[in-house]
Amino acid sequence: MRKVTITSGILVVCAMALPRPGLGDASPVREGAVLQKLANGFEFTEGATCDPRGHVFFVDQPKNRIHRWDVDKDELSTFMEPAGRANGMCFDASGRLIACADETNALWSIAADRQVTVLAFEYEGRRLNAPNDVWVHPSGSLYFTDPFYQHSWWTHQGMPQDGQHVYRLSADRRKLTRVSHDLQKPNGITGTPDGKTLYVADLGANQIYAYDIQADGGLDKRRVFCAVGSDGMTLDDEGNLYTTSKGVLVFDKTGRQVTTIEVPEPWTANVCFGGKDRRTLFITASKGFYSMRMRTRGANPGK
Repeated sequence: MRKVTITSGILVVCAMALPRPGLGDASPVREGAVLQKLANGFEFTEGATCDPRGHVFFVDQPKNRIHRWDVDKDELSTFMEPAGRANGMCFDASGRLIACADETNALWSIAADRQVTVLAFEYEGRRLNAPNDVWVHPSGSLYFTDPFYQHSWWTHQGMPQDGQHVYRLSADRRKLTRVSHDLQKPNGITGTPDGKTLYVADLGANQIYAYDIQADGGLDKRRVFCAVGSDGMTLDDEGNLYTTSKGVLVFDKTGRQVTTIEVPEPWTANVCFGGKDRRTLFITASKGFYSMRMRTRGANPGK
């Protein structure tokens, strides 16, 4: 059985799941689940995140749009355009969409009525490089990566900051702190729901690091979690870490790879759990938007 819907000029396809063999007992993929292409026709998809009702938001960065996937109707719509060339996104506890606004080198908070509040745009008097991905700590503080990739929509050339780092914005949004000094090109970021561990993907070093989060919000005890780079990342309720690059590689909480989800696109940029039961993994990959049913649930609301 197949259902095909055309919305916003983009083809949306939902296909009946067929058995997918070869997954071990440790795999978080639900038995019999297969990858489904939900929509295509994009230029480059990124920034997958889930709102409190389970609907999924993601970006098509070259087209400067934030899309919304309605999980009740299997329908796609445009939530916001223009959208600050948004990149990584997540929802905070109040239901506001936190977006890395690449176009203005800023971190935004977007209300349901599309009103934008700029949360951060400079550090020590210099413009940020360009916030790339963001995670909300249980305390309400925000951790975000700030690598440098030169973009055609900028009028400036060169990196504004003296390096590529991770920052923490306090829960009251008044204090921005640099919390890393040892990374080459940080990109994907996520953390555990207890607020004790932060994972940062360093694409420059081709490593994912784990840090202890201190009581004051600082980071300590960096260690290599696994020897791969990653764009976006997410966690499930068993502590499995989902990484993205060529497909989705899943690592258990010890750093052992347990599953590869192959995605027929040149690059897989981001993932999040969504749906009413938070047991569907949504994947943004190049020109497509995909999903797969899991036996595990997402660990973090909105990520």
